[in-house]
Amino acid sequence: MEQNAQLELAFNFVQFTDRNIFLTGKAGTGKTTFLHHLKKSSPKRMTVVAPTGVAAINAGGVTINSFFQLPFGPYIPGTTNKNGQHKRFSKDKINLIRSLDLLVIDEISMVRADTLDHIDEVMRRYRNHHKPFGGVQLLMIGDLHQLSPVVKDEDWMMLKSFYPNMFFFSSQALSQTKPVSIELKHIYRQADTKFISLLNSVRQNEIDQGVLNKLNERYIPNFNPADDEGYIILTTHNKTAQDINETKLAQIEKPAKFFSARIQDDFPEYSYPTVPELELKKGAQIMFVKNDSSRERLYYNGKIGVVTNITDELIYVKCPGEYSEIAVSPVEWTNIKYVLDPLTKEVQEKVIGTFTQYPLKLAWAITIHKSQGLTFEKAIIDANLAFAHGQVYVALSRCKSFEGMVLRSPIAFNSVKTDGTVAEYTRNSNEPSEADLNDAKIEFQQDLLYELFDFTSIKAFLYQLRKVFEDHHTILNPQFQTVLDNIKATADKEVFEIGETFKRQIRSLLGENSLPEDNSELQIRVKKASAYFNEKINSALKGSLPGLNTDTDNKSVKSTLSDIMDGLSKEINVKLALMKLCSGGFSTSSYLKTKADTEIDQSSANPSFQPKAALSKNITHPELYQRLKEWRDELAEEKNMPVYLVLAQKSILELVEILPSSLGELETIKGIGKMKVKQFGPEILEIINSYCRENDIERSEIILPVKDKPAKIDSKKVSLALFQSGKTVAEIASDRALTTGTIESHLANFITSGEISVFDIVSKIKVARIMAHIVQNPGKTTSETKMELGETISYGDLKAVMNHLKYIQTQGF
Repeated sequence: MEQNAQLELAFNFVQFTDRNIFLTGKAGTGKTTFLHHLKKSSPKRMTVVAPTGVAAINAGGVTINSFFQLPFGPYIPGTTNKNGQHKRFSKDKINLIRSLDLLVIDEISMVRADTLDHIDEVMRRYRNHHKPFGGVQLLMIGDLHQLSPVVKDEDWMMLKSFYPNMFFFSSQALSQTKPVSIELKHIYRQADTKFISLLNSVRQNEIDQGVLNKLNERYIPNFNPADDEGYIILTTHNKTAQDINETKLAQIEKPAKFFSARIQDDFPEYSYPTVPELELKKGAQIMFVKNDSSRERLYYNGKIGVVTNITDELIYVKCPGEYSEIAVSPVEWTNIKYVLDPLTKEVQEKVIGTFTQYPLKLAWAITIHKSQGLTFEKAIIDANLAFAHGQVYVALSRCKSFEGMVLRSPIAFNSVKTDGTVAEYTRNSNEPSEADLNDAKIEFQQDLLYELFDFTSIKAFLYQLRKVFEDHHTILNPQFQTVLDNIKATADKEVFEIGETFKRQIRSLLGENSLPEDNSELQIRVKKASAYFNEKINSALKGSLPGLNTDTDNKSVKSTLSDIMDGLSKEINVKLALMKLCSGGFSTSSYLKTKADTEIDQSSANPSFQPKAALSKNITHPELYQRLKEWRDELAEEKNMPVYLVLAQKSILELVEILPSSLGELETIKGIGKMKVKQFGPEILEIINSYCRENDIERSEIILPVKDKPAKIDSKKVSLALFQSGKTVAEIASDRALTTGTIESHLANFITSGEISVFDIVSKIKVARIMAHIVQNPGKTTSETKMELGETISYGDLKAVMNHLKYIQTQGF
């Protein structure tokens, strides 16, 4: 890469920081060249995307919509996940996204703000939910003074309450970051400083009469150059360009030759780099649409020439000012997709389709839109009907020289459109300095170190486990809480608290202007701390997890626990891999690679937590437990019924603890009543007795309690007494562990006796509505009445009002 201060600054920001970067610059300043250099030399794992198919092919990437599987149409921030609109990503795509260090977006000027926010939503979904773009660095390349985003009126009506405008810099996600803007200033396309000054005036909307007069010096009425002079017409509309090309070709009185492209596998039509059916004649003016990849570099994308001869295999082209003809053969374009190599964990480009054709297209005329990125020696510009912001600037800046440009119509003030929002954004964008770069490097490395010794995610998983137990303690092993509390207590003392202390030490050891990598004292402390935490995480967390028995009959709870345990295990393994690495010293590049590789390995691996490993530690007779469980599961499958209806988990745990030896003792086990004793008692006792005989276990007789029949309590009267004491329906339901519907049903019984008024438990509006419906629809069943009244009226409401009607009838009202 040629020495250039801005290019070097941009490259260093990409390489050594995590800051999002907007790389901009006037036409011809080397933005595309920078991207190609970056792809070859950067160690960061990257993907290149662009808003259109042709732009993606030119940049050597893929389209934004295909990579992120975005639907066409507006995106309302925060809606995709909630409404389930997104497509399901494959495991390979998820791993690819998780592996990325850098996302390059080319032609960013055409990317809408809502599209960028949609990308953010996808990246957060599969990476870090709490960081913009999932923590991936963005490199956005483009020129806001060129082609702008396309927004339909109906889209803008939906989006205007979320965005002040549709330019990418209004993205809500991007505004949460601190992107830096770097403008490339050296122009490689034009050498004439006066012409460059004129282009700058157009680009920045700083046009006065003097600028217009100078530009309009190139307005030449009725200019009609000879075909061999090599002029191309740049026009605003595709149909105009097409009509010019077809008319010019028809005027050549020579036979036409047709060349069909060979398209293999996946190469969508919107990405075709040239026409699939190429019609040419000797004397036709063409443009090359690809750079010559041979050592000779005979042509480049945008070079103009004339067809001089056509054979079966070659098309000969003569370019203005050159003596030799160029023999042109078909060339191949590739459509790629990004894949993750499972061995190296590197992001690789996989060819999924090819397009083979002569790299030529008719070029008496081309649209300004399709000329973006091209350079012409001679061009006739017809921008009188310019309709998009930046179109005139794009057209003028395609020309290498002022003299090579001819205007078909004069340029007026109203034909040069530059969006005021862009001008304001550009004015407020300050280019970073070397000091800013150094600060960004330091901040990036510091953040990685704080992340290394932060255990918030592990603590969150432990909290989730505790919450699940609290919500479902009746169906989980009682020892679950004891083991979990012990794990957390040890981790708090030996890992979490020490981690917070060490983060404070890091702050004190960090110099104001020194990089953590270069801080020898800090490196010594990081090595020691990493070795310490590697040992403690292994013993306090990883080594203790197998003692946590998450087995349960409830499939939903079991699945939830499995997901939490799997996430916890993966988080611990990633942390251990990083601690092991940093035991030898902290290096930014090694840290990022190890983290990404380990996360991918963990995502690809089978769930690392197996609850059965916990049985030997937490169950009195694990072998008996397993026998009973296997018997229960086989019987449930045979009878095609849920396992808990045969024998609940809690019952099995109590059986292996108490070891009953008679049917009477068996009946004392919770969850085993007379019916189950009759059905399964002998089989259960035989399993227990066999186990005890094999292991010489002597059992003491269990003294069975004498069961006195308790006095029957009227549950409805209990609810009435609590209501009369001043408690609400919700409070009574909570106290009695019943539903509010049950309490309402209890209380409704006392409306007929007059002990409670219907208005005590049903609002006056509901009472009036229900009574009116019953009077107007006599003979309806309760179910029919409920269905007709809708969801706002409950069965409890209906029962209360119907009892009220009975009451007023008995009172003679």
